[in-house]
Amino acid sequence: MIYTNLPHTDIEVSKICLGTMTWGNQNTEAEGHEQMDYALENGVNFFDTAELYPIPAHPDRHSLTEKVIGTWFKKNGNRDKIVLASKIVGKAPFAKFIRTTGFSRDSIIEAVEGSLQRLQTDYIDLYQLHWPERNTNYFGKRGYQHSADDHWQDNIHQVLETLRDLIREGKIRQVGISNENPWGIMRYLEESKVHASLPRMITVQNPYSLLNRQFEIGSSEIAMREDIKLLAYSPLGFGALSGKYLGDRLPENSRLALFPNYNRYIKGNSVIATQKYYDLAQANDLSLTQMALAFVNTRPFLTSNIIGATTMKQLEENIASIDVELSAEVLEGIEAIHNEIPNPAP
Repeated sequence: MIYTNLPHTDIEVSKICLGTMTWGNQNTEAEGHEQMDYALENGVNFFDTAELYPIPAHPDRHSLTEKVIGTWFKKNGNRDKIVLASKIVGKAPFAKFIRTTGFSRDSIIEAVEGSLQRLQTDYIDLYQLHWPERNTNYFGKRGYQHSADDHWQDNIHQVLETLRDLIREGKIRQVGISNENPWGIMRYLEESKVHASLPRMITVQNPYSLLNRQFEIGSSEIAMREDIKLLAYSPLGFGALSGKYLGDRLPENSRLALFPNYNRYIKGNSVIATQKYYDLAQANDLSLTQMALAFVNTRPFLTSNIIGATTMKQLEENIASIDVELSAEVLEGIEAIHNEIPNPAP
């Protein structure tokens, strides 16, 4: 395994992070425990979860993923071996059964306390805002369109004050943002620069893959110049970059068979691009999965690559991608395809 540090900290994390959003829906508690056992045995010390998980959000499965992690901690007593990240939901119709009050002070405190209880721990190493409260482009929206009905009141100072107080209480250690755009990233950073007592956002958890490199358009420069690095999620585009959906296949019990609303990864130019990436991988004796993950691992603005799996075979291949080195020829081939079909699945 390769290790790096969370930016601005001495917290060492594996460059492969274990994503958990299937536990409690596609995976049982026992399967989640098995995945965590295998990941830790193979050097993965960084786990990412959220109060929303498992995905898709549903009232009957609310926060089951955190509970699976909590029972694993209780069973093994190895909380000190894991760097743990979780998230608070933002405002959205699909999350209204959790709360509708966004990032108010009471909401953040309630969310942290709930996660701590379910996770059976006294602290969370990295606490993240799952998506912005304001109207902006995330979750598959390619461009920003301003709305006259957007009455969002900038409460970023108050959000950081609440997170600061939770840090002082020892309930969280560091803070990050997720599904953010350049304006939001810089707005948080500027607030903590102007007010030295406020905590600094240290990571951005955004989608990033061969099918979606939009982070590079504006946010990657911020990541490098401001040292607020990427935690890349969906590096396989919901499994599309394994190649298993090519040829109009829809494997039984696959994520996109179960959750067709994520089909942007397997329609239109996404399919054309995936086929080209598949052919490039095959020509260089690589699996598409290995090539796709190894590419993300090479990015200079990356802190950790969040992989997820529903089977142990998938998990083993995903973690093993850390040992795959891409040749200059492969990297040039990837850039050629990207230039021809850029970001088909934002």
